[in-house]
Amino acid sequence: MLGWRIAGDTNAISILDIVRFVSRSRHFSKPGLALTPPVFYMLLSLSARDRHGYEILKDVLATSAERVRLGPGTLYTTLKRMLEAGLIIELDGHSRPDQHDSRRRYYRLTRQGHAVLNAELSRMKDALRLAGRHRLTAS
Repeated sequence: MLGWRIAGDTNAISILDIVRFVSRSRHFSKPGLALTPPVFYMLLSLSARDRHGYEILKDVLATSAERVRLGPGTLYTTLKRMLEAGLIIELDGHSRPDQHDSRRRYYRLTRQGHAVLNAELSRMKDALRLAGRHRLTAS
């Protein structure tokens, strides 16, 4: 294993262990924390139907009115973290046989993914209600 360890200490935590821990998407399950725009729009995209990576990328761009542009690194890193967090699953087969391409990986939102998306939408709704009470409006 790579990382820094104190000589002879088998219980030491390596830098790699810390990076792995910090990069895990545990915050998806914490109520009240806002999702990042890429995660929000990717969950929203998958709530409509199963999609492959490039289709998610195009849908996020369209539904965000081109405000969220995903590069391949962001797209696939976020997909990996969402898979690890149990928000999505990768489909073994293909859910749309009319457009089968064995090179593409298709993803589906899980129940937990739906719950996280609904919690985020509820948080946004509450934020808008609060802003309305303070007579703030979106421009």
